[in-house]
Amino acid sequence: MVFISEKAEKKLLSLMKEEGLSQDISFIRFGVKNGGCSGVSYELSFDKEKKKEDKFFQQEKIKILIDKNSFPYLEGITLEYSDGLNGKGFYFKNPKAKHTCGCGKSFSL
Repeated sequence: MVFISEKAEKKLLSLMKEEGLSQDISFIRFGVKNGGCSGVSYELSFDKEKKKEDKFFQQEKIKILIDKNSFPYLEGITLEYSDGLNGKGFYFKNPKAKHTCGCGKSFSL
């Protein structure tokens, strides 16, 4: 399971609307890739297609996809959103991460 904070959900829905995407047929894709200052970087994107091996979750109005290779790294993660003067934008809280970078965009296990 993955989680999205209320503030992050509102921002995602706003961005989807700006992009002309419907929350009824579009997905938020969570993923990871090698790289970043801590070893593994988070990926977050919109997608219109669910692949056969994707894990699917729904939280309120948001449909979430995670590819099978990324899921072990992201199980239990929470997507947060912060704005304001010191806001980070989107960032992740990962209970499995042993080390995270200052910007919250990469981690190591």
